[in-house]
Amino acid sequence: MGLVKTGEAAVRVTCGARLHMGFLDLSFTLGRRFGSIGMALDRPQTQITLRRSAETRVDGPEAERAARYLGTLTRRLNLASAHSLTIAAAMPAHAGLGSGTQLGLGIAAALRRLHGLPPDIAGDARTLGRGGRSGIGLALFQHGGFVLDGGIGEAGGPPPMLSRVAVPETWRVLLIRDTAQTGLSGSDEVAAFAALPPLDDAYSAEICRVALMQVLPALVEDDLPRFGTAISRIQVIMGEYFAPAQGGRFTSPRLAAALSLLSDAGATGAGQSSWGPAGFAFTNSQAMAERLTDLLRRSTESDGFDITICRPRNDGATMTDR
Repeated sequence: MGLVKTGEAAVRVTCGARLHMGFLDLSFTLGRRFGSIGMALDRPQTQITLRRSAETRVDGPEAERAARYLGTLTRRLNLASAHSLTIAAAMPAHAGLGSGTQLGLGIAAALRRLHGLPPDIAGDARTLGRGGRSGIGLALFQHGGFVLDGGIGEAGGPPPMLSRVAVPETWRVLLIRDTAQTGLSGSDEVAAFAALPPLDDAYSAEICRVALMQVLPALVEDDLPRFGTAISRIQVIMGEYFAPAQGGRFTSPRLAAALSLLSDAGATGAGQSSWGPAGFAFTNSQAMAERLTDLLRRSTESDGFDITICRPRNDGATMTDR
């Protein structure tokens, strides 16, 4: 995703969803806040095409939010020309999949490439108000894979990426979204964080130890059972901490039942991404993922769910000139 020649007729950007799988430190006693782990998925996707135009026009799903981002970035970058932005696909908003960050960064990357400007993901994120707690959306947009960020320091700014590991290509993620619900966002999310007490230091210490000594080695060694056990433990701690704000360990009780069914049938590492209502569970093969998907769709838990078999995305967003 580097600088290219100026004068492109149009730029297309495609980026995938991300899972936010937990915070590292919610005790805030070491001078840094949050810290996150998460991974990139190949779907659902956001795909945009940007070109110069005689007048500004935004078409497609999420057009209102995209128009705000485009206007903010155009002013920040002092760009005189108008633009036509077409959104061919957009991942579900407020589902815990990072839709806002990926859309905003995609528009920023396209603008910069179209006008021959150097990339500045961190700066564009600040301009758009993204990455205020977690840095994984920024890092995964650029690199893909599985990412651990170091949280927000006293100086503020987007969290630094501390580790990026490729996810084994044979692993599959069952992404289950309760379409009847949405996760917290905006002012509701800010209020939820403000109302929650700091997490006990012992739990923060356990999450950091599990992430460093189990999650990351399991990825490198292609050890899905150990990875799943570690993610499940982190998810238990996160779910209990956020339960007062989201009505239980999961935003959707129906999602909790579906994930329990999948876990009993052989999936591992089940959890909720961010505030949900998207949940996830891991398998070690496409065949196993298809079998569990069929099982869930035949069950009484499947009504109102969007169920997708996802692959890990070990590359960042793609940009092509048209």
